[in-house]
Amino acid sequence: MDENLISLIKENVVQGRKTADDEGIDADLSGPGVLELTNQALEKGIPAPVIIKDGLTAGMQIVGEKYTKKEFFIPDMLASAEAVGAAMEILKPLLEGSDAETKGKFAIATVRGDIHDIGKNIVATLLKGAGYEVVDLGIDVPTEKIVDFVRSEKPQILGLSALLTTTMVVMAEVVNALKEAGLRDNVKVVIGGAAVSPEYAEEIGADAYCADAFEAVKVLEQIS
Repeated sequence: MDENLISLIKENVVQGRKTADDEGIDADLSGPGVLELTNQALEKGIPAPVIIKDGLTAGMQIVGEKYTKKEFFIPDMLASAEAVGAAMEILKPLLEGSDAETKGKFAIATVRGDIHDIGKNIVATLLKGAGYEVVDLGIDVPTEKIVDFVRSEKPQILGLSALLTTTMVVMAEVVNALKEAGLRDNVKVVIGGAAVSPEYAEEIGADAYCADAFEAVKVLEQIS
């Protein structure tokens, strides 16, 4: 197995280089980006789960550490997340056609009345890279649609996002609607967004609060 190729994928994830045309954080770095390297790895017969675990996910873990230390900022994180997301689009059909098991189905939605999606999109991308089957229900999602999805598709985990204090109350509405539908015990509910807190998660009966996308990966490992 070409460990150097996997290392290059990881390095380019950290640099936020999706393709060879991208400059990256280090202006001196050149050559193929994450997409080209992922295709090269597949051509060499490297299994998709190895590319994800040792290349994409390992790279995003470094990005998360740098973001936590304030060495990276949101644009840097977004560039890396976009590179991982693009690579996952290539790898997903291979995972679906193999015996590789996902860590579980994770559904995520920005609740009714809220149209912010940057944080939600980053969480979705990182969790795909971490091995979860992710279903993004979108923004301004009605409570009824979320409940219907949980009933029919049976995700193990439901993520709810809200940026505004005026929409965070809808999270409580979703949790209560799941209870009334007899579905609450079937799904773990995690919440995140600028408006919410660990105390609010406890108040509405959610299972966990995630401060950011990187914490979401850690939290899901603990509760799933």
